[in-house]
Amino acid sequence: MQASIFDMTYDRNTEQNEPLAARMRPKTLEEFCGQEQVVGQGKMLNRLIRTDRLTSAIFYGPPGTGKTTLANIIANQTKADFKILNAVTSGKKDIEAAIKQAKNNIALYNRKTILFIDEIHRFNKSQQDALLPSVEKGEIILIGATTENPYFEINSALLSRSTVFEFFPLTEKDIRQIILRAVHDQEKGLGAMHVQITDEALDHLALMANGDVRRALNALELAVLSSDKNADGVIEIDLDVAQECIQKKALDYDKTGDNHYDTISAFIKSIRGSDPDAALFWMAKMLNAGEDPKFIARRMIISASEDIGNAEPMALVVAVSAAQALDMVGLPEARINLSQAVTFLASAPKSNASNVGIQRASHAVRYDSNGQVPAHLKDAHYQGSAKLNRGTTYKFPHDYPNHYVSQQYLPTDLIDAEFYSPTSIGYEKKIKERLQRLKESK
Repeated sequence: MQASIFDMTYDRNTEQNEPLAARMRPKTLEEFCGQEQVVGQGKMLNRLIRTDRLTSAIFYGPPGTGKTTLANIIANQTKADFKILNAVTSGKKDIEAAIKQAKNNIALYNRKTILFIDEIHRFNKSQQDALLPSVEKGEIILIGATTENPYFEINSALLSRSTVFEFFPLTEKDIRQIILRAVHDQEKGLGAMHVQITDEALDHLALMANGDVRRALNALELAVLSSDKNADGVIEIDLDVAQECIQKKALDYDKTGDNHYDTISAFIKSIRGSDPDAALFWMAKMLNAGEDPKFIARRMIISASEDIGNAEPMALVVAVSAAQALDMVGLPEARINLSQAVTFLASAPKSNASNVGIQRASHAVRYDSNGQVPAHLKDAHYQGSAKLNRGTTYKFPHDYPNHYVSQQYLPTDLIDAEFYSPTSIGYEKKIKERLQRLKESK
């Protein structure tokens, strides 16, 4: 059906009223900025797009990194029919309709269909399963975009038939380039408005966008629309204006998502690696993003025993005290208590001997021993125990010099086993030396 003048006017007005970030979307691979590891010259995805031989793929990465933009570029360059669904607003009927159309394209025109599903992680298992037969038969080429880890959120059967391409936050250099392009672009950008931006303002927008180019362009547009022209007819964006229009850095953090686990992992590994500066940074990120401080405190308590143990026995005391202080004081003041604890843990000598010890002992319980208690260690606090030979030969250590006497404590089938191997680090060195002296005194 031929478009009416009203349709054309609507389309033109809609395009003119689009936000700057939407207008500046690249239309070709040459215009696409960033993600060199995915679509750089010579990379597999670049070759597949240019030769129109794309196979099913999952685009995974945080917002504003180019996933949807790249899908639009594919739509512009492919000879296949390109269909778009958004998992937030679409259901199983929409999927079935798209698949039916794809089958018709093959039967009538021998034409491929690329189905792009934005936020595919929002589809439930049943909806994702509905895609599987058509992907498997090649009736559709699926491109799914997701901000969530696909290995957690997308069916394994669908993943096995797709290639996952990870998108990373854009670098400050990338964002600077895109901002300057928007400032000077006469057709889609702000070139006709005579905008000038200082280097300080440019650097600030690039930094505070935190890898999200959409956020940078939205702030730039707000700065331009809220500023008057000077005597020369120029809109000048300086640092003060830039700071006002992008007041707070966008944190890439989701308390229930992939970045939550990545950040807490970095936090614990920084403690384990004895880097208090890094540990403070990751804790500050979590607190500023609204993470539950009790979750952070619990992880520090675990780390105190898992990674530090008897190399510094006070680590567990400090971690538990910080958790108690958090309950008593609450935020924001309790972040000082958490800071004291995390710097103590990160700076303390490290030993995982206690953790390794319980793992070895647990393995022995499951696989190596029947767990029979030796007769002299059995409970003897009841009438008739002596007749059963319970505890009759037990030696009470406090009756001997240095409160120690050599006797069997492990089950007979593990009599020579050693589970705890103390290190020579921190306080644990003293423990090791004492245990060695006791062994030698047998």
